[in-house]
Amino acid sequence: MQYLRTPDACFEGLTAYPFKPNYLFVDDFDGGEMRMHYLDEGNKDGEVVLLLHGEPSWSFLYRNMIRSITDKGYRVIVPDLIGFGRSDKPAQRSDYTYQRHLDWLRNILSQLSLENITLVCQDWGGLLGLRLVAEHPDKFARVLAANTMLPTGDHAPGDAFMKWRTFSQEVAEFPVAGIIKGATVTELAPSVLEGYNAPYPSEEHKAGVRQFPLLVPITTDDPQTENNRAAWEVLKRFTKPFITAFSDSDPVTAGGDKIMQKLIPGTQGQSHTTITNGGHFLQEDQPQQLAQVLLQFINDNPISTN
Repeated sequence: MQYLRTPDACFEGLTAYPFKPNYLFVDDFDGGEMRMHYLDEGNKDGEVVLLLHGEPSWSFLYRNMIRSITDKGYRVIVPDLIGFGRSDKPAQRSDYTYQRHLDWLRNILSQLSLENITLVCQDWGGLLGLRLVAEHPDKFARVLAANTMLPTGDHAPGDAFMKWRTFSQEVAEFPVAGIIKGATVTELAPSVLEGYNAPYPSEEHKAGVRQFPLLVPITTDDPQTENNRAAWEVLKRFTKPFITAFSDSDPVTAGGDKIMQKLIPGTQGQSHTTITNGGHFLQEDQPQQLAQVLLQFINDNPISTN
């Protein structure tokens, strides 16, 4: 498989992102390997908090939450999905599939031997993370879902998503930072916009971010429809603590929290919240509010030692 690697120089000067890069290697399904980047911060013996980003962001999205979590003694793992951030980027859009992304991301669990994970998932972080929870429920202790869903194609995705999907395929130059800016409610500094653009020095580096909107199941004949339906059947029996923290200003995922609260038994009795003054990328708009919800959720739901 042909892939591109963003030069390290592209990430120099990101003063708000002072984290040491870590890498593991994943199968490229063509006889070779690719490099996958992740952050590994905090107490290496502490409980694991896994933060999963979506489209078209990268681990930079969580930069303002990490220290609040590690200061409480937790180990924070933040991967960059293949095709995003500091991870390698397959050159052909056909190289990106929902299943491959699951398989690539599963390496974070297996190669790092992660157990008793608290998952925080937003956007595609949920499409992938909730599948991993369903496939490896023994590895996860808690789940916090924010502005995400696990679609099966059985229900129409809504006008906001379809407009985004069309835009993503028709725009001549994929405006990564512009998309983040348009889906937040706060003004983003030029340095922040530069941070979101950093992984993509050319359009050739954007095959993944361009392809991702087409991988969301929106019809029942999608190749992942049956697998996502099967995942829902597991989630409907998932009794471990599960909390929703959706924002108040995201037209794409609005209402998804109520569906999860209705269908997933682990949501019962939890202090579900709406993050105020938050757009789709609520980690950018309200990082400390979301971090505090997470920390209170962990504190309220200690892992049983029995």
